[in-house]
Amino acid sequence: MQQPAVEFSDLDFSPGQIRREAERLYEHLRHAEFSLAECELIAPLTLEINRLKEEKRAVILAHSYQTPDIIYGIADYSGDSLGLSRHAAESEAEVIVFCGVRFMAETAKVLSPHKTVLHPAPDAGCSLADSITAGEVRRLKAEHPGVPVVCYINTSAEVKAESDACCTSANALEVIEAMEGDEVIFIPDQLMAQNLQPYTKKRLITWQGTCIVHENFMAETVDYFKRRFPDLKVLVHTECDAAVVAHADLAGSTGNMVEYVRSHHPGRFMLVTECGLADRLRVEFPESEFIGSCVLCPYMKRINLRNVLQCMKEPRPEQIVELPEEVIRRARRAIDRMLEIGRGRPLKVDNGKG
Repeated sequence: MQQPAVEFSDLDFSPGQIRREAERLYEHLRHAEFSLAECELIAPLTLEINRLKEEKRAVILAHSYQTPDIIYGIADYSGDSLGLSRHAAESEAEVIVFCGVRFMAETAKVLSPHKTVLHPAPDAGCSLADSITAGEVRRLKAEHPGVPVVCYINTSAEVKAESDACCTSANALEVIEAMEGDEVIFIPDQLMAQNLQPYTKKRLITWQGTCIVHENFMAETVDYFKRRFPDLKVLVHTECDAAVVAHADLAGSTGNMVEYVRSHHPGRFMLVTECGLADRLRVEFPESEFIGSCVLCPYMKRINLRNVLQCMKEPRPEQIVELPEEVIRRARRAIDRMLEIGRGRPLKVDNGKG
């Protein structure tokens, strides 16, 4: 485990404060293989960040793929894109610090345009969001006039502004079904579209975007672990290839996976998604076993305690999320449509195994 270096000379806390904070952290982080000594190293950072939250009336939102020290050390809310979108919209905080990738921070700004939204790592992008531009969406609409556009939340605010509705992996099917007509332009995740197509009578017009994390999972790997552990429950993100999803006991969002584990623990689970979710669930459900392979998202891991503290103390211009008013207005329409439609449900549950 890599720890951020403590280089802030003004982190002035007493040994007792640091010890108590380290013990608080260790109560959670020991399940993610943090030692008490490691918790003592990061305690000054979490103490200062939490102090600044009160001073600046800030809220910290962290995606489930973030590291455990962020989720359990400083975050006020953690979850998937849909849940965090709702928290961003409902929060009364004056400052939103988004520990996730860039499109998530942009979504928070769209939902809270009059608040300050900080993104600690402006270079934390997303392969899906980077795969399509607003101009390419306009071209698709010209090629398919009158066909509604549903964009996955892993898109820029500019792409959302060109869409009729946004969706997450939790509610994509519900949003598609709510669109008028027999066809839907679904962008940009080609693999998710392939997984959704059997569940809708609408024809999905797709784009060739993929997630650099989920495209790397192989059906053979999942099959190996299922044969080795007959009681294994396999939970697969719908950004994976359809051959991987075919092995799933549940296919859906990270939020769906959390709810499944909560309903079925203690047990043995394989989470076919980014590594951070398994780290989170090891903390929350220590009596369960989480096995198998995972893939790190290099973008999500660009967020750390040190750059969170830095952006809260003296944010650089590029860490302050700003969007044109017209983009905010039009993107908000697509996001609001998503939030009105439903909370979301997984594609497949239990696979006939209970």
